[in-house]
Amino acid sequence: MNDILFLAWKYLKYNWIKTIVLIASISLILFLPLGLQLIVNQGSEMLTKRAESTPLLIGAKGSAVDLTLSALYFKKPVLNPIHFAELQKVNNTELALAIPLNLRYNVREFRIIGTSLEYLEFRNLTLKEGRLFIILGECVLGARVAEVLNVKIGDFIMSSPAGAFDVAGSYPLKMKIVGILNTVGKIEDEGVFVDIKTSWVISGLAHGHMDMTKPEAESGILQREGDKIVANASVLSYTEITEKNIDSFHFHGNPEDFPLDAIIAIPKDRKSGILLRGRFEEQTENVQILVPLNVISDLLDTVASVKNYILVGSIVVGFATLVTTVLVFILSIRLRQREIMTI
Repeated sequence: MNDILFLAWKYLKYNWIKTIVLIASISLILFLPLGLQLIVNQGSEMLTKRAESTPLLIGAKGSAVDLTLSALYFKKPVLNPIHFAELQKVNNTELALAIPLNLRYNVREFRIIGTSLEYLEFRNLTLKEGRLFIILGECVLGARVAEVLNVKIGDFIMSSPAGAFDVAGSYPLKMKIVGILNTVGKIEDEGVFVDIKTSWVISGLAHGHMDMTKPEAESGILQREGDKIVANASVLSYTEITEKNIDSFHFHGNPEDFPLDAIIAIPKDRKSGILLRGRFEEQTENVQILVPLNVISDLLDTVASVKNYILVGSIVVGFATLVTTVLVFILSIRLRQREIMTI
């Protein structure tokens, strides 16, 4: 028996590459169903936990999945924005606290989250250093953003253009870093948090420029009629908000019509949440209100059904592989029958 084991060891040692490939192939086939089950379970737990922590979402009518993933994981919005007036409606009901989200812009690969200070409190985000944003043009970075960009408190970052041909759309804004958040191991680590009004500045809904009443701006004036001044394109528009020029920044249009990509609604209690959902479903035509947990549960049901098909396929492939392996060993034994008899 020891002689047979010795010969087997010598064979494996001599054909070590073929042996490793064979063992790896069989192991992969056998453990694929288990690995798939483990990954799906971990993903489901993560999705469910984040959805449970977000009571209600409000956004434009369309795909509930797109709205949920956009609001929970800061994906680029697919649906049209809704008006800021919808947030005011929620607050006026006194049934819930409304938190705005504007998610259209980036700093390189990191999403800019235009929101309010309530969002940081809602997600239990704490500062590692610095302070929270207070005025226009200030931002607070997630831990990974600060690490990748290699920046610190007092540095500046520039928002990225919305697109290569975005000539008249967003305005790249130079933002001052006033705070860096602690690591939380969530998507917030990769966020650049600014006030909702700062995100509207990037959208081009507000801008600041040189004081047209000053003598040095005279060359940029096309027409002057009393207090009304018409300037030409040579007038400098600021791309950085400072203490000196912040007073020159002003918004154009009705703030109630300004865009939001989503609203997180935090009801006072379960009854308030039901009443709020009823009001929106009855009165609003172009806005939907949904429960993220229900949306994620439906999504996971679909994933589970697909996973079951994959598991069945994996089992069939594994069985076929096992049969093929056994066949190979049987044929090998038959081909080497004389050698075995000699041994």
